[in-house]
Amino acid sequence: MDVAIVKYNAGNIYSVDYALKRLGIHPVISANPEILAKADKVVFPGVGEAYTTMDYLKNNNLDSLIKNLKQPVLGICLGMQLMCRFSEEGNTECLNIFDADVKRFSPQKQEDKVPHMGWNTLNDVKSGLFSNELENQFVYFVHSYYVPVNRHTTATTDYILPFSAALQRDNFYATQFHPEKSGDVGEKILENFLRL
Repeated sequence: MDVAIVKYNAGNIYSVDYALKRLGIHPVISANPEILAKADKVVFPGVGEAYTTMDYLKNNNLDSLIKNLKQPVLGICLGMQLMCRFSEEGNTECLNIFDADVKRFSPQKQEDKVPHMGWNTLNDVKSGLFSNELENQFVYFVHSYYVPVNRHTTATTDYILPFSAALQRDNFYATQFHPEKSGDVGEKILENFLRL
């Protein structure tokens, strides 16, 4: 199976690469449109800031490429947020794959810390990336912005308020959490993606 990781100015490309290698997959890390278009699966990871990252994607014609991919695509963390319509981070127009806006967490109580960082549970999981045994399992988050629950939501998590832990539309899948940093549960989710 040919798996490609989109190469751009994002932070966690190599941890995703390593997680896939543990599953016996040796992905290619590339910004080459031909390689990305031909891959069986594409992973669009991300750690960084929405505006500068979106600017980079546009300047390198990766924005239109990603939107037009036909094979299963997995967005992770910032990758998921950039697949939405708009982000409050830098007032950024994003890829508009998911008809949803990205909002900044607004602490309600003294103990509400932003960024949301650490382990939290998956709720209301739906098929695709998730199987029933993943309900209430813990995954690892690091983010200051969130996607509200919407019609594309396939799992939720509650921190300050319920938000989308995962999204899906057609061949596009996305997680706000980091499956590559989520131990056995994250490994199972990556396996489910590879089986799509």
